[in-house]
Amino acid sequence: MPSWEDNGIILSLRPHGENGGVVTLLTKSHGRAAGYVYGVSSPRVRGMLEIGNIVSARWQAKSEDQLGTYTLELETSHAADVLDDPVKLTALQSACAVADKTLPEHESHPGVYEGLKALMSAFSTPLWAASYIYWEIGLLRELGFGLDLTRCVATGVADNLIYVSPKSGCAVSGPAGEEYKDRLLHLPPFLRGEARFEDEDILNGLKLTGHFLLHRVFSQANTNLPEPRLRLEEKYGKLAK
Repeated sequence: MPSWEDNGIILSLRPHGENGGVVTLLTKSHGRAAGYVYGVSSPRVRGMLEIGNIVSARWQAKSEDQLGTYTLELETSHAADVLDDPVKLTALQSACAVADKTLPEHESHPGVYEGLKALMSAFSTPLWAASYIYWEIGLLRELGFGLDLTRCVATGVADNLIYVSPKSGCAVSGPAGEEYKDRLLHLPPFLRGEARFEDEDILNGLKLTGHFLLHRVFSQANTNLPEPRLRLEEKYGKLAK
């Protein structure tokens, strides 16, 4: 009977049957993995299964190709830390939904796992929103769609980088992009080493990573960005006005 033990971040919970549910975890060593959990109607279990919580997990099944069952124990409750902040809560839900919908099953991505853990710790700091965008950039790189924000794709210079090409994912300098600026994405100052984190900068960062997630990843499955991700960008659209 195959089994394994690992730590994991709860990405999603789907009710199944009268008193059970299918929980999907992003685990450190076994990637994104689903399993059946009994007793999800219990207040204790439901509290443990909040999106973003970190659990210790034991998975077992009769064969490798079966769904299998989880035995879980709560390690860290991140969801409780952001319940009183609607924007942070949406960001937590967004990151977990994006990971759930983009990562292949049973394919280890320890960098994404550790990055998501670091993001959750960053929610207690003033720069958490920038950390969120850095995490999505790392996810894109892990999926094979890395951005090159170090020098201008047209001229090779590393100065005055204020745009990103929506096609190549490479930075574009102000002078080189002036003629086409209406068709280019904005490169936020904090992604070029400047300590500026205004709401408009965060919005531009979300538009940047959202564009490449949509057109490089989600479009392959003919789907849109997850609903929490759309809500997060919408919230920053209102904050930036």
